[in-house]
Amino acid sequence: MLAPYTVGLVLLVFLPAAVTLAFAFTDYDLVQPPQWTGTANLTELAGDDIFRTALVNSLVFAAVAVPLRLLVALGLALLLHRRAPGVGTARAVAALPTAVPEVAYGLLWLWLFNPLYGPVNQLLRVGGENGLTALGRTPPQWLTDPTDARAAIVVMSLFTIGESFVVLLAARLALPPEVYELAAIEDATGWDIFRRITLPLIAPVLGLLLVRDTILSFQVSFVPALVVTDGGPPPYATTYLSLFVYRNAFEYLRYGYASAATLVMLALTVVAVVLQWRLIRRSLGSFGQATR
Repeated sequence: MLAPYTVGLVLLVFLPAAVTLAFAFTDYDLVQPPQWTGTANLTELAGDDIFRTALVNSLVFAAVAVPLRLLVALGLALLLHRRAPGVGTARAVAALPTAVPEVAYGLLWLWLFNPLYGPVNQLLRVGGENGLTALGRTPPQWLTDPTDARAAIVVMSLFTIGESFVVLLAARLALPPEVYELAAIEDATGWDIFRRITLPLIAPVLGLLLVRDTILSFQVSFVPALVVTDGGPPPYATTYLSLFVYRNAFEYLRYGYASAATLVMLALTVVAVVLQWRLIRRSLGSFGQATR
């Protein structure tokens, strides 16, 4: 029964990964045969200012977006796990943006973030005068200011948490109700219930989602950066590693150089996952001792 999946995994994942690894040490333009260059691509990456900018942007995005995405997904799961009128519709609304095609989703946000007539800035101007916000400040320039553009990419990622929300909702619904009944008898507060019961029991799921979202963080920023900000505003404010790889491979036809950048991105992902997994194991051990 696993044979079709195994064949697909080998042909569509492992084999392309091995070919990309080999191309990382060649000069290849997708037209002429690849020529072996050794570590020349990696040496060039080390001195490439654009690559360093893309690397920093990707690491900052992962450090900011991943915890926020998990926090929002967990908050929605805890808010919508009870039976109530309209809760089914609310759950569908929370999961729906993940099902929207990425390009269409990016074009929608391109309109939402328009600095002149976009709904986001129009809403921020409510209560203000002369085009300013209620706090007397200029609305964010989502598409032209580097800091605001990076914030825009993070905001866009917070609405595509449908999968994490569904997993955390299922994990919350699977928790034994007897534990919460005992907590109610003990007259525990909501914060104590969350800190001593819900969070320790749901921590393994959170740990797996943290690792998963860290891996995806190097990919989910690609379409928003390409469609909404086009990698800018200058100088390369929203150029992430995925966009750097895409442009070098398919716009500049430097497939070997792009493969070397992909290799670096893969190495960073492995390091991040290993470090997180060690922290998660320690955290789970601490949670286990605290609940005994």
